[in-house]
Amino acid sequence: MRIDVISIFPELFDALNQGVIARAIKEKIIELNLWNPRSHANNAHGYIDDKPYGGGPGMVMSYEPLYLTLEEIKNKTTNLTRKIVCLTPSGQTFNQSQIKKNLQLEQLIFICGRYEGIDQRFIDHCVDETWSLGNFVLSGGELAACCMIDAITRQLPGTLGNAESLTCESFNDDQCDFPVYTRPASIHGHDVPKELLQGDHKAIEAWRQKNRIIKED
Repeated sequence: MRIDVISIFPELFDALNQGVIARAIKEKIIELNLWNPRSHANNAHGYIDDKPYGGGPGMVMSYEPLYLTLEEIKNKTTNLTRKIVCLTPSGQTFNQSQIKKNLQLEQLIFICGRYEGIDQRFIDHCVDETWSLGNFVLSGGELAACCMIDAITRQLPGTLGNAESLTCESFNDDQCDFPVYTRPASIHGHDVPKELLQGDHKAIEAWRQKNRIIKED
């Protein structure tokens, strides 16, 4: 899958150069491309924002630099099945089922907002969907994009060393995972549940199902 990100802070995506995502990039399971809209600013200072019509605090990301950056990406990646996503607190909350719906895409393009937001005309006419990491506000869409790229990439074949890891992790069946333990069997007076120590696979599975963690919204 090709992933393109439009951001004025592309250096924040250095966080993805670690662990399984770094390996996925190296092995070309995903191709990550970062684009700074300042390269399409129509002024000598590289400004890509302006004051909002109607007044109010803060600045708004301008239509044209984002549009020209997006068109450059699209012109270089023709004939790909793609989705263009804007990251905004008002978007659809990102979840595991959303990941599964988009795994067959050849290209995902993320637009990372900043400041007070993006000119709504760009969102209305250039974007396919708006996504949100949750009901809270971040300084920009970059950290949300990192989380989403990580979550999507780990679902792609070949990313994880053991594919079975995907079948038993949280949210695979709309439930959270069960508690896990490792050696030693007893430490500081705290013991591993006895069901996990007896080698009875039916008892282990029964314990796991009984002790799945319930996540409250």
